[in-house]
Amino acid sequence: MERKTAGSPLHEGELAVQKRIGVLEEVNRWAPHAIRPFMPEQHRSFFQQLPFVVAAARDKTGAPWATLLADTPGFVDSPDAGHLKIRSMPLAGDALDKAFVAGAEVGLLGIELETRRRNRANGKLSHSDGHGFTIAVDQSFGNCPQYISKRIWHKADTNLKKAHVSNHTRLDDHMQSWITKADTMFIASGYHQSHHKKNGSGMDVSHRGGPAGFVKINSDKRLVLPDYAGNNLFNTIGNLVMDPRVGLLFVDFHMGSMLQISGNAEIDWDSDQIAEHPGAKRLINIEIEHIVQLDHSLPLKWSDSQGGVRELILTDKIIESEDVTSFVFVPRDKGRLPLFKAGQYLPIELELDGGDVLERTYSLSNPPEEGKYRISVKREPRGLVSRLLHDHLLPGNSILTKEPEGEFVLSLDKDLPIVLISAGIGITPMISMLHVLAKQARPTYFIHGARDGAHNPFMQEVRALAAGHSDSVHLSILYSHPDPKDKEGMDYDQSGRIDAGALKQLVPTINAEFYVCGPKSFLADIVSFLSERGVADNCIHFESFT
Repeated sequence: MERKTAGSPLHEGELAVQKRIGVLEEVNRWAPHAIRPFMPEQHRSFFQQLPFVVAAARDKTGAPWATLLADTPGFVDSPDAGHLKIRSMPLAGDALDKAFVAGAEVGLLGIELETRRRNRANGKLSHSDGHGFTIAVDQSFGNCPQYISKRIWHKADTNLKKAHVSNHTRLDDHMQSWITKADTMFIASGYHQSHHKKNGSGMDVSHRGGPAGFVKINSDKRLVLPDYAGNNLFNTIGNLVMDPRVGLLFVDFHMGSMLQISGNAEIDWDSDQIAEHPGAKRLINIEIEHIVQLDHSLPLKWSDSQGGVRELILTDKIIESEDVTSFVFVPRDKGRLPLFKAGQYLPIELELDGGDVLERTYSLSNPPEEGKYRISVKREPRGLVSRLLHDHLLPGNSILTKEPEGEFVLSLDKDLPIVLISAGIGITPMISMLHVLAKQARPTYFIHGARDGAHNPFMQEVRALAAGHSDSVHLSILYSHPDPKDKEGMDYDQSGRIDAGALKQLVPTINAEFYVCGPKSFLADIVSFLSERGVADNCIHFESFT
Protein backbone atom coordinates (compact mmCIF):
# COMPACT_ATOMS: atom_id res chain seq x y z
CA MET A 1 0.00 0.00 0.00
CA GLU A 2 1.58 3.27 -1.07
CA ARG A 3 1.39 5.91 1.65
CA LYS A 4 1.90 9.46 0.50
CA THR A 5 1.96 11.55 3.66
CA ALA A 6 5.54 12.57 4.36
CA GLY A 7 6.89 11.35 7.71
CA SER A 8 3.89 9.15 8.46
CA PRO A 9 2.77 5.66 7.39
CA LEU A 10 -0.82 6.96 7.47
CA HIS A 11 -2.74 8.64 4.66
CA GLU A 12 -4.74 11.87 4.76
CA GLY A 13 -8.03 10.19 5.62
CA GLU A 14 -6.63 8.47 8.71
CA LEU A 15 -4.84 11.64 9.81
CA ALA A 16 -8.00 13.71 9.34
CA VAL A 17 -10.00 11.37 11.57
CA GLN A 18 -7.27 11.34 14.22
CA LYS A 19 -7.27 15.15 14.18
CA ARG A 20 -11.05 15.24 14.51
CA ILE A 21 -10.97 12.85 17.50
CA GLY A 22 -8.03 14.67 19.11
CA VAL A 23 -5.40 11.90 19.02
CA LEU A 24 -3.30 13.01 16.03
CA GLU A 25 -0.21 14.10 17.93
CA GLU A 26 -0.20 11.07 20.23
CA VAL A 27 -0.68 8.55 17.40
CA ASN A 28 2.01 10.12 15.23
CA ARG A 29 4.51 9.52 18.01
CA TRP A 30 4.14 5.75 17.90
CA ALA A 31 2.59 4.83 14.54
CA PRO A 32 5.83 5.09 12.50
CA HIS A 33 7.40 2.52 14.83
CA ALA A 34 4.37 0.21 15.05
CA ILE A 35 3.56 0.09 11.31
CA ARG A 36 6.57 -1.43 9.61
CA PRO A 37 7.36 -1.66 5.88
CA PHE A 38 8.40 -5.28 6.49
CA MET A 39 7.29 -8.23 8.58
CA PRO A 40 9.16 -8.97 11.81
CA GLU A 41 10.08 -12.60 12.33
CA GLN A 42 7.24 -13.08 14.82
CA HIS A 43 4.64 -12.02 12.23
CA ARG A 44 6.17 -14.20 9.52
CA SER A 45 6.02 -17.27 11.78
CA PHE A 46 2.47 -16.39 12.82
CA PHE A 47 1.11 -16.28 9.25
CA GLN A 48 2.86 -19.50 8.26
CA GLN A 49 1.04 -21.62 10.86
CA LEU A 50 -2.48 -20.36 10.11
CA PRO A 51 -5.21 -22.49 8.46
CA PHE A 52 -6.92 -19.40 7.01
CA VAL A 53 -6.49 -15.68 6.33
CA VAL A 54 -8.99 -12.94 5.55
CA ALA A 55 -8.23 -10.99 2.37
CA ALA A 56 -9.58 -7.76 0.91
CA ALA A 57 -9.33 -6.54 -2.68
CA ARG A 58 -11.40 -4.71 -5.29
CA ASP A 59 -13.58 -6.30 -7.96
CA LYS A 60 -13.46 -5.14 -11.59
CA THR A 61 -15.75 -2.18 -10.76
CA GLY A 62 -13.44 -1.01 -7.96
CA ALA A 63 -15.79 -2.07 -5.15
CA PRO A 64 -14.05 -3.51 -2.08
CA TRP A 65 -14.90 -7.00 -0.85
CA ALA A 66 -13.55 -9.39 1.77
CA THR A 67 -13.18 -13.14 1.54
CA LEU A 68 -11.66 -15.96 3.51
CA LEU A 69 -8.87 -18.12 2.05
CA ALA A 70 -8.24 -21.43 3.77
CA ASP A 71 -6.14 -24.57 3.40
CA THR A 72 -3.80 -26.81 5.36
CA PRO A 73 -1.51 -24.85 7.72
CA GLY A 74 1.59 -23.96 5.75
CA PHE A 75 -0.41 -22.72 2.74
CA VAL A 76 0.92 -19.26 3.67
CA ASP A 77 4.68 -18.89 3.35
CA SER A 78 7.03 -15.98 3.92
CA PRO A 79 10.19 -16.41 1.84
CA ASP A 80 11.56 -13.15 3.23
CA ALA A 81 10.51 -10.21 5.42
CA GLY A 82 8.98 -8.40 2.46
CA HIS A 83 6.75 -11.09 0.95
CA LEU A 84 3.90 -13.48 1.71
CA LYS A 85 2.98 -16.35 -0.63
CA ILE A 86 -0.63 -17.56 -0.44
CA ARG A 87 -1.33 -20.93 -2.06
CA SER A 88 -5.08 -20.52 -2.31
CA MET A 89 -7.60 -18.73 -4.50
CA PRO A 90 -11.29 -17.82 -4.09
CA LEU A 91 -13.91 -20.21 -5.37
CA ALA A 92 -15.70 -19.55 -8.64
CA GLY A 93 -18.55 -17.17 -7.90
CA ASP A 94 -16.81 -15.55 -4.93
CA ALA A 95 -17.07 -11.76 -5.15
CA LEU A 96 -13.25 -11.68 -5.46
CA ASP A 97 -12.99 -14.48 -8.01
CA LYS A 98 -10.32 -13.38 -10.51
CA ALA A 99 -9.51 -10.27 -8.42
CA PHE A 100 -6.10 -11.47 -7.18
CA VAL A 101 -4.02 -10.57 -10.22
CA ALA A 102 -0.53 -9.12 -10.44
CA GLY A 103 -0.57 -5.45 -9.44
CA ALA A 104 -3.77 -5.71 -7.38
CA GLU A 105 -3.74 -4.05 -3.98
CA VAL A 106 -4.59 -6.38 -1.12
CA GLY A 107 -5.27 -6.14 2.59
CA LEU A 108 -4.57 -9.28 4.60
CA LEU A 109 -5.58 -10.21 8.14
CA GLY A 110 -4.11 -13.20 9.91
CA ILE A 111 -6.26 -14.07 12.91
CA GLU A 112 -5.96 -17.02 15.28
CA LEU A 113 -9.37 -17.23 16.88
CA GLU A 114 -8.39 -19.77 19.52
CA THR A 115 -5.71 -17.45 20.97
CA ARG A 116 -7.19 -14.07 19.85
CA ARG A 117 -3.93 -13.14 18.13
CA ARG A 118 -4.10 -11.09 14.94
CA ASN A 119 -1.66 -9.35 12.59
CA ARG A 120 -2.21 -7.29 9.47
CA ALA A 121 -0.20 -7.20 6.22
CA ASN A 122 -1.12 -4.84 3.38
CA GLY A 123 0.56 -4.56 0.01
CA LYS A 124 0.43 -5.27 -3.69
CA LEU A 125 0.47 -8.54 -5.62
CA SER A 126 3.84 -9.08 -7.26
CA HIS A 127 2.89 -12.45 -8.77
CA SER A 128 -0.26 -14.45 -9.40
CA ASP A 129 -1.22 -17.69 -11.09
CA GLY A 130 -4.15 -20.09 -10.94
CA HIS A 131 -3.00 -21.60 -7.66
CA GLY A 132 -2.14 -18.59 -5.55
CA PHE A 133 -0.36 -15.25 -5.36
CA THR A 134 2.53 -13.39 -3.73
CA ILE A 135 2.12 -10.13 -1.82
CA ALA A 136 4.89 -7.55 -1.69
CA VAL A 137 4.24 -6.30 1.84
CA ASP A 138 4.14 -2.54 2.33
CA GLN A 139 2.71 -2.48 5.85
CA SER A 140 2.86 -4.92 8.74
CA PHE A 141 1.39 -4.33 12.18
CA GLY A 142 -0.34 -6.13 15.02
CA ASN A 143 -3.67 -5.62 16.76
CA CYS A 144 -4.86 -6.23 20.31
CA PRO A 145 -7.13 -9.21 21.17
CA GLN A 146 -10.12 -7.01 22.07
CA TYR A 147 -13.58 -8.09 20.85
CA ILE A 148 -12.40 -11.44 19.40
CA SER A 149 -14.64 -14.44 20.16
CA LYS A 150 -12.62 -17.61 20.68
CA ARG A 151 -13.23 -20.55 18.32
CA ILE A 152 -11.48 -23.82 17.54
CA TRP A 153 -11.09 -24.83 13.90
CA HIS A 154 -11.20 -28.29 12.37
CA LYS A 155 -11.16 -29.64 8.85
CA ALA A 156 -14.57 -30.06 7.26
CA ASP A 157 -15.63 -33.01 5.12
CA THR A 158 -16.88 -30.66 2.42
CA ASN A 159 -16.96 -31.09 -1.33
CA LEU A 160 -16.17 -27.53 -2.40
CA LYS A 161 -17.16 -28.34 -5.98
CA LYS A 162 -20.73 -28.57 -4.69
CA ALA A 163 -20.65 -25.21 -2.92
CA HIS A 164 -23.72 -23.18 -3.74
CA VAL A 165 -23.29 -19.53 -4.78
CA SER A 166 -26.14 -17.04 -5.13
CA ASN A 167 -26.33 -13.29 -5.76
CA HIS A 168 -28.79 -10.84 -4.21
CA THR A 169 -29.46 -7.14 -3.70
CA ARG A 170 -31.46 -7.41 -0.46
CA LEU A 171 -31.16 -9.35 2.78
CA ASP A 172 -33.65 -12.22 2.96
CA ASP A 173 -34.90 -13.69 6.24
CA HIS A 174 -32.09 -16.27 6.40
CA MET A 175 -29.41 -13.62 5.90
CA GLN A 176 -30.96 -11.37 8.53
CA SER A 177 -31.01 -14.26 11.01
CA TRP A 178 -27.36 -14.96 10.15
CA ILE A 179 -26.33 -11.36 10.88
CA THR A 180 -28.44 -11.17 14.05
CA LYS A 181 -26.60 -14.17 15.49
CA ALA A 182 -23.12 -13.01 14.42
CA ASP A 183 -20.54 -11.93 16.99
CA THR A 184 -17.79 -11.59 14.37
CA MET A 185 -17.44 -9.91 11.00
CA PHE A 186 -14.73 -8.52 8.75
CA ILE A 187 -14.76 -5.19 6.96
CA ALA A 188 -12.88 -4.30 3.77
CA SER A 189 -12.11 -0.74 2.76
CA GLY A 190 -9.68 1.16 0.58
CA TYR A 191 -8.64 4.61 -0.50
CA HIS A 192 -7.47 6.28 -3.67
CA GLN A 193 -5.82 9.66 -4.13
CA SER A 194 -5.61 10.40 -7.84
CA HIS A 195 -4.18 13.89 -7.36
CA HIS A 196 -0.76 12.46 -6.48
CA LYS A 197 1.79 12.03 -9.25
CA LYS A 198 2.07 8.45 -8.12
CA ASN A 199 -1.42 7.35 -7.17
CA GLY A 200 -1.62 6.79 -3.45
CA SER A 201 -4.01 3.93 -2.89
CA GLY A 202 -4.42 0.72 -1.00
CA MET A 203 -6.64 -1.83 0.71
CA ASP A 204 -7.25 -2.93 4.27
CA VAL A 205 -9.32 -5.57 6.05
CA SER A 206 -10.20 -5.43 9.71
CA HIS A 207 -11.92 -7.63 12.28
CA ARG A 208 -15.01 -6.36 14.08
CA GLY A 209 -16.60 -8.15 17.01
CA GLY A 210 -19.09 -7.75 19.83
CA PRO A 211 -22.03 -9.49 21.44
CA ALA A 212 -24.22 -11.51 19.08
CA GLY A 213 -26.30 -9.08 17.03
CA PHE A 214 -23.92 -6.16 17.51
CA VAL A 215 -24.46 -5.35 13.82
CA LYS A 216 -27.99 -3.97 13.66
CA ILE A 217 -30.40 -4.42 10.74
CA ASN A 218 -32.41 -1.30 9.91
CA SER A 219 -33.98 -2.81 6.79
CA ASP A 220 -33.25 -5.37 4.09
CA LYS A 221 -30.98 -2.77 2.48
CA ARG A 222 -29.42 -1.09 5.48
CA LEU A 223 -27.04 -2.14 8.30
CA VAL A 224 -25.60 -0.24 11.26
CA LEU A 225 -22.13 -1.15 12.54
CA PRO A 226 -21.02 0.27 15.90
CA ASP A 227 -17.43 1.51 16.00
CA TYR A 228 -15.89 0.79 19.40
CA ALA A 229 -12.72 2.19 20.95
CA GLY A 230 -9.62 0.74 19.32
CA ASN A 231 -6.01 1.56 18.56
CA ASN A 232 -6.80 5.09 17.28
CA LEU A 233 -5.22 4.41 13.89
CA PHE A 234 -8.67 4.61 12.28
CA ASN A 235 -7.61 2.53 9.27
CA THR A 236 -11.20 1.65 8.32
CA ILE A 237 -12.83 4.97 9.22
CA GLY A 238 -9.98 6.86 7.55
CA ASN A 239 -10.44 4.85 4.36
CA LEU A 240 -14.21 5.46 4.37
CA VAL A 241 -13.63 9.20 4.68
CA MET A 242 -11.67 8.97 1.42
CA ASP A 243 -13.87 6.36 -0.29
CA PRO A 244 -17.28 5.38 1.19
CA ARG A 245 -17.41 2.03 -0.62
CA VAL A 246 -17.20 -0.86 1.83
CA GLY A 247 -17.25 -4.66 1.92
CA LEU A 248 -18.48 -6.85 4.76
CA LEU A 249 -17.88 -10.54 5.37
CA PHE A 250 -19.95 -12.68 7.75
CA VAL A 251 -18.84 -16.28 8.29
CA ASP A 252 -21.13 -19.07 9.43
CA PHE A 253 -18.47 -20.83 11.46
CA HIS A 254 -20.57 -23.92 12.11
CA MET A 255 -21.52 -24.51 8.46
CA GLY A 256 -18.41 -23.20 6.68
CA SER A 257 -20.42 -20.66 4.71
CA MET A 258 -19.78 -16.99 3.83
CA LEU A 259 -22.01 -13.95 3.32
CA GLN A 260 -20.30 -11.17 1.35
CA ILE A 261 -21.86 -7.71 1.23
CA SER A 262 -20.81 -4.58 -0.62
CA GLY A 263 -22.28 -1.13 -0.28
CA ASN A 264 -21.67 2.48 0.68
CA ALA A 265 -20.93 3.75 4.17
CA GLU A 266 -21.77 6.95 5.97
CA ILE A 267 -20.14 7.82 9.31
CA ASP A 268 -22.39 8.95 12.14
CA TRP A 269 -20.06 10.96 14.37
CA ASP A 270 -22.31 12.35 17.07
CA SER A 271 -26.05 11.61 16.71
CA ASP A 272 -28.31 10.48 19.54
CA GLN A 273 -28.52 7.02 17.93
CA ILE A 274 -24.96 6.22 19.08
CA ALA A 275 -26.19 5.90 22.67
CA GLU A 276 -28.41 2.98 21.58
CA HIS A 277 -25.25 0.91 20.99
CA PRO A 278 -23.47 0.39 24.37
CA GLY A 279 -19.78 1.20 24.16
CA ALA A 280 -19.93 2.63 20.62
CA LYS A 281 -18.01 5.81 19.83
CA ARG A 282 -19.43 6.20 16.33
CA LEU A 283 -21.73 4.36 13.93
CA ILE A 284 -21.11 3.22 10.37
CA ASN A 285 -24.39 3.24 8.43
CA ILE A 286 -24.18 0.95 5.39
CA GLU A 287 -26.47 1.00 2.35
CA ILE A 288 -26.33 -2.43 0.68
CA GLU A 289 -25.77 -2.70 -3.07
CA HIS A 290 -24.78 -6.32 -3.73
CA ILE A 291 -24.74 -9.60 -1.78
CA VAL A 292 -22.97 -12.88 -2.54
CA GLN A 293 -23.92 -15.92 -0.45
CA LEU A 294 -21.56 -18.91 -0.58
CA ASP A 295 -22.99 -21.93 1.21
CA HIS A 296 -20.65 -24.74 2.38
CA SER A 297 -17.77 -22.96 0.65
CA LEU A 298 -14.96 -23.43 3.19
CA PRO A 299 -12.78 -26.48 3.93
CA LEU A 300 -12.92 -25.58 7.63
CA LYS A 301 -15.55 -25.36 10.34
CA TRP A 302 -15.27 -23.91 13.82
CA SER A 303 -16.71 -24.77 17.22
CA ASP A 304 -17.29 -22.17 19.92
CA SER A 305 -14.66 -22.24 22.62
CA GLN A 306 -16.73 -21.87 25.76
CA GLY A 307 -14.55 -24.16 27.83
CA GLY A 308 -13.14 -22.46 30.88
CA VAL A 309 -15.99 -19.96 31.30
CA ARG A 310 -16.36 -19.49 35.06
CA GLU A 311 -18.40 -17.37 37.37
CA LEU A 312 -16.09 -15.58 39.78
CA ILE A 313 -16.99 -13.75 42.98
CA LEU A 314 -15.38 -10.44 43.91
CA THR A 315 -13.85 -10.91 47.37
CA ASP A 316 -11.83 -7.72 47.69
CA LYS A 317 -11.74 -4.28 46.11
CA ILE A 318 -8.52 -2.37 46.81
CA ILE A 319 -7.84 1.28 45.95
CA GLU A 320 -4.26 1.31 44.67
CA SER A 321 -3.98 4.95 43.60
CA GLU A 322 -6.12 7.93 42.66
CA ASP A 323 -7.38 6.22 39.48
CA VAL A 324 -6.43 2.53 39.81
CA THR A 325 -8.38 -0.09 41.78
CA SER A 326 -7.63 -3.80 42.13
CA PHE A 327 -10.37 -6.44 42.03
CA VAL A 328 -9.70 -9.86 43.57
CA PHE A 329 -11.80 -12.82 42.42
CA VAL A 330 -12.27 -16.44 43.45
CA PRO A 331 -14.48 -19.08 41.78
CA ARG A 332 -18.09 -19.29 42.95
CA ASP A 333 -17.93 -23.10 42.70
CA LYS A 334 -14.92 -23.14 45.08
CA GLY A 335 -12.96 -25.18 42.53
CA ARG A 336 -9.39 -24.63 41.44
CA LEU A 337 -8.68 -21.78 39.03
CA PRO A 338 -6.61 -22.46 35.90
CA LEU A 339 -2.99 -21.42 36.40
CA PHE A 340 -1.78 -18.39 34.51
CA LYS A 341 1.63 -17.16 33.45
CA ALA A 342 2.91 -13.85 34.74
CA GLY A 343 2.07 -11.23 32.10
CA GLN A 344 -1.16 -12.83 30.85
CA TYR A 345 -4.58 -11.15 30.86
CA LEU A 346 -8.03 -12.22 32.01
CA PRO A 347 -11.01 -11.93 29.61
CA ILE A 348 -14.08 -10.80 31.58
CA GLU A 349 -17.74 -10.32 30.65
CA LEU A 350 -20.15 -7.80 32.15
CA GLU A 351 -23.88 -7.81 31.42
CA LEU A 352 -25.59 -4.43 31.15
CA ASP A 353 -29.12 -3.72 32.34
CA GLY A 354 -30.48 -4.07 28.80
CA GLY A 355 -28.98 -7.54 28.42
CA ASP A 356 -26.00 -6.51 26.28
CA VAL A 357 -22.75 -8.21 27.25
CA LEU A 358 -19.45 -6.35 27.09
CA GLU A 359 -16.14 -8.17 27.09
CA ARG A 360 -12.80 -6.67 28.09
CA THR A 361 -9.36 -8.03 28.90
CA TYR A 362 -7.28 -6.92 31.89
CA SER A 363 -3.79 -7.99 32.90
CA LEU A 364 -3.48 -10.17 35.97
CA SER A 365 -1.36 -8.36 38.54
CA ASN A 366 -0.99 -10.93 41.32
CA PRO A 367 1.55 -13.75 41.61
CA PRO A 368 0.61 -16.96 39.78
CA GLU A 369 -0.32 -19.97 41.92
CA GLU A 370 -2.17 -17.85 44.51
CA GLY A 371 -5.46 -19.57 43.80
CA LYS A 372 -7.16 -16.28 42.94
CA TYR A 373 -7.13 -13.67 40.18
CA ARG A 374 -6.37 -10.00 40.72
CA ILE A 375 -6.96 -7.48 37.95
CA SER A 376 -6.05 -3.83 38.43
CA VAL A 377 -8.07 -1.36 36.39
CA LYS A 378 -7.52 2.31 35.64
CA ARG A 379 -10.75 4.29 35.72
CA GLU A 380 -11.15 6.02 32.38
CA PRO A 381 -13.58 8.98 32.46
CA ARG A 382 -15.21 7.81 29.21
CA GLY A 383 -14.57 4.10 29.64
CA LEU A 384 -17.86 2.25 30.02
CA VAL A 385 -16.50 -0.97 31.55
CA SER A 386 -13.86 0.63 33.79
CA ARG A 387 -16.51 2.95 35.23
CA LEU A 388 -18.87 0.02 35.82
CA LEU A 389 -16.14 -1.85 37.69
CA HIS A 390 -15.01 1.11 39.77
CA ASP A 391 -18.43 2.55 40.57
CA HIS A 392 -20.79 -0.42 40.77
CA LEU A 393 -19.01 -3.78 41.28
CA LEU A 394 -18.97 -4.62 45.00
CA PRO A 395 -17.60 -7.55 47.03
CA GLY A 396 -20.03 -10.43 46.69
CA ASN A 397 -20.94 -9.49 43.10
CA SER A 398 -20.00 -11.89 40.31
CA ILE A 399 -18.65 -11.70 36.77
CA LEU A 400 -18.06 -14.26 34.01
CA THR A 401 -14.51 -14.91 32.90
CA LYS A 402 -12.66 -17.12 30.48
CA GLU A 403 -9.26 -18.71 30.99
CA PRO A 404 -6.23 -16.38 31.13
CA GLU A 405 -4.55 -15.76 27.79
CA GLY A 406 -1.74 -13.78 26.22
CA GLU A 407 1.74 -14.11 24.76
CA PHE A 408 3.39 -11.33 26.79
CA VAL A 409 4.99 -13.73 29.25
CA LEU A 410 8.43 -14.24 30.73
CA SER A 411 10.97 -16.19 28.69
CA LEU A 412 13.38 -17.67 31.22
CA ASP A 413 15.25 -20.18 29.06
CA LYS A 414 18.26 -17.85 28.73
CA ASP A 415 20.53 -17.08 31.66
CA LEU A 416 20.20 -13.32 31.21
CA PRO A 417 19.13 -10.43 33.44
CA ILE A 418 15.53 -9.30 33.05
CA VAL A 419 14.63 -5.64 32.54
CA LEU A 420 11.00 -4.61 33.22
CA ILE A 421 10.16 -1.14 31.87
CA SER A 422 6.68 0.28 32.32
CA ALA A 423 4.72 3.51 32.43
CA GLY A 424 1.29 4.29 33.87
CA ILE A 425 -1.13 1.39 34.03
CA GLY A 426 1.43 -0.68 32.09
CA ILE A 427 2.76 -1.65 35.52
CA THR A 428 0.03 -4.28 36.02
CA PRO A 429 1.61 -7.29 34.23
CA MET A 430 5.04 -6.24 35.50
CA ILE A 431 3.94 -6.68 39.13
CA SER A 432 3.10 -10.32 38.45
CA MET A 433 6.40 -10.79 36.63
CA LEU A 434 8.34 -9.18 39.48
CA HIS A 435 6.88 -11.64 41.98
CA VAL A 436 8.10 -14.56 39.84
CA LEU A 437 11.56 -13.09 39.25
CA ALA A 438 12.11 -12.11 42.87
CA LYS A 439 11.20 -15.63 44.00
CA GLN A 440 13.78 -17.05 41.56
CA ALA A 441 16.43 -14.47 42.55
CA ARG A 442 16.86 -13.66 38.86
CA PRO A 443 18.82 -10.39 38.34
CA THR A 444 16.04 -7.90 37.58
CA TYR A 445 15.85 -4.20 36.78
CA PHE A 446 12.39 -2.80 37.54
CA ILE A 447 11.96 0.66 35.99
CA HIS A 448 8.62 2.40 36.22
CA GLY A 449 7.42 5.86 35.28
CA ALA A 450 4.38 7.65 36.72
CA ARG A 451 3.06 11.19 36.87
CA ASP A 452 3.33 11.53 40.66
CA GLY A 453 2.73 9.67 43.89
CA ALA A 454 -1.04 9.97 43.67
CA HIS A 455 -0.98 8.17 40.29
CA ASN A 456 1.56 5.48 41.16
CA PRO A 457 -0.12 2.20 42.20
CA PHE A 458 1.53 -0.79 43.91
CA MET A 459 4.52 1.10 45.29
CA GLN A 460 4.28 -0.47 48.75
CA GLU A 461 4.14 -3.93 47.15
CA VAL A 462 6.99 -3.19 44.75
CA ARG A 463 9.26 -1.69 47.39
CA ALA A 464 8.63 -4.63 49.72
CA LEU A 465 9.65 -7.07 46.99
CA ALA A 466 12.76 -5.04 46.18
CA ALA A 467 13.74 -4.72 49.85
CA GLY A 468 13.27 -8.44 50.44
CA HIS A 469 15.39 -9.34 47.40
CA SER A 470 17.90 -6.47 47.31
CA ASP A 471 20.66 -8.68 45.91
CA SER A 472 18.71 -9.38 42.72
CA VAL A 473 16.06 -6.65 42.28
CA HIS A 474 17.18 -3.17 41.23
CA LEU A 475 14.31 -0.67 41.54
CA SER A 476 14.04 2.73 39.83
CA ILE A 477 10.90 4.91 40.03
CA LEU A 478 10.61 8.09 37.96
CA TYR A 479 7.97 10.81 38.37
CA SER A 480 7.39 13.10 35.40
CA HIS A 481 5.54 15.75 37.46
CA PRO A 482 6.20 15.07 41.16
CA ASP A 483 3.85 16.72 43.62
CA PRO A 484 5.44 18.94 46.31
CA LYS A 485 4.44 16.24 48.82
CA ASP A 486 6.48 13.61 46.90
CA LYS A 487 9.97 13.26 48.38
CA GLU A 488 12.84 12.39 46.03
CA GLY A 489 14.87 9.50 47.40
CA MET A 490 11.90 8.29 49.42
CA ASP A 491 8.75 8.25 47.24
CA TYR A 492 10.62 8.21 43.92
CA ASP A 493 14.21 7.93 42.73
CA GLN A 494 14.43 10.71 40.17
CA SER A 495 12.24 13.16 38.27
CA GLY A 496 11.65 13.05 34.53
CA ARG A 497 10.42 10.52 32.04
CA ILE A 498 11.88 7.16 31.09
CA ASP A 499 13.87 8.02 27.99
CA ALA A 500 17.14 7.06 26.30
CA GLY A 501 19.25 8.98 28.80
CA ALA A 502 17.52 7.43 31.81
CA LEU A 503 17.81 3.89 30.44
CA LYS A 504 21.52 4.29 29.70
CA GLN A 505 22.00 5.36 33.31
CA LEU A 506 19.76 2.75 34.92
CA VAL A 507 20.50 -0.37 32.83
CA PRO A 508 24.24 -1.08 32.55
CA THR A 509 23.95 -3.78 29.86
CA ILE A 510 22.15 -4.53 26.63
CA ASN A 511 22.77 -8.24 27.10
CA ALA A 512 19.41 -8.83 28.77
CA GLU A 513 15.77 -9.66 28.08
CA PHE A 514 13.69 -6.48 27.96
CA TYR A 515 9.93 -6.35 28.69
CA VAL A 516 8.14 -3.07 27.93
CA CYS A 517 4.54 -2.16 28.69
CA GLY A 518 2.64 1.12 28.65
CA PRO A 519 0.97 3.61 26.31
CA LYS A 520 1.70 3.13 22.60
CA SER A 521 3.81 6.28 22.28
CA PHE A 522 5.93 5.25 25.30
CA LEU A 523 6.34 1.75 23.93
CA ALA A 524 7.39 3.00 20.49
CA ASP A 525 10.01 5.33 21.96
CA ILE A 526 11.51 2.67 24.23
CA VAL A 527 11.52 -0.11 21.64
CA SER A 528 13.11 2.25 19.09
CA PHE A 529 15.83 3.23 21.56
CA LEU A 530 16.57 -0.38 22.53
CA SER A 531 16.85 -1.36 18.86
CA GLU A 532 19.16 1.56 18.13
CA ARG A 533 21.29 0.63 21.13
CA GLY A 534 21.80 -2.83 19.67
CA VAL A 535 19.38 -5.02 21.61
CA ALA A 536 18.35 -8.00 19.47
CA ASP A 537 14.71 -8.03 18.33
CA ASN A 538 14.11 -11.42 19.96
CA CYS A 539 15.15 -9.94 23.31
CA ILE A 540 12.58 -7.13 23.19
CA HIS A 541 9.08 -8.11 24.34
CA PHE A 542 6.30 -5.56 24.52
CA GLU A 543 2.60 -4.99 25.06
CA SER A 544 0.79 -1.71 24.63
CA PHE A 545 -1.95 -0.27 26.80
CA THR A 546 -4.17 2.53 25.55
